[in-house]
Amino acid sequence: MTTRLLLISDTHIPGRARVLPAAVLRAADDADLIVHAGDWVTASVLDELAAHGDVLGVFGNNDGPDLRARLPEVARRQIEGVRFGVAHETGPARNREERMDAAYSDVDVLVFGHSHIPWDTMTPRGRRLLNPGSPTDRRRQPHHTMMTAVVDDGVLRDVELQTL
Repeated sequence: MTTRLLLISDTHIPGRARVLPAAVLRAADDADLIVHAGDWVTASVLDELAAHGDVLGVFGNNDGPDLRARLPEVARRQIEGVRFGVAHETGPARNREERMDAAYSDVDVLVFGHSHIPWDTMTPRGRRLLNPGSPTDRRRQPHHTMMTAVVDDGVLRDVELQTL
């Protein structure tokens, strides 16, 4: 069986945008699982995404008590034999791969946010680190972004950074 993923983070609604971009909602409709790595800011974003599909998410540093009551700080789920972890913050980029090997030794893929900087690397121990950037707050990045991917028979494939 194949599982299609939408990876997003740092939506910061309503601070940085009033609504989720239409492209994000279309991708959510096409996905089997929506992964959000925190900083939703308002629970209505969680509710809206949940209306489009299954959501695996965590709270971020800008999320209040309402979201913290509904979401964990770190989430884990096995998808088609691939062990996923989701967290908001991973600290500075320098030595991130080594730190995440130590902190998340029980996952194959870690989806994270916070920096708004797209990231796709492998750790020395073979963990994939993915940051989809932000679909609503690009900060110093040239584009708003999100990621899509496919998990099939124990393999993560077709990871694609999409600009909005």
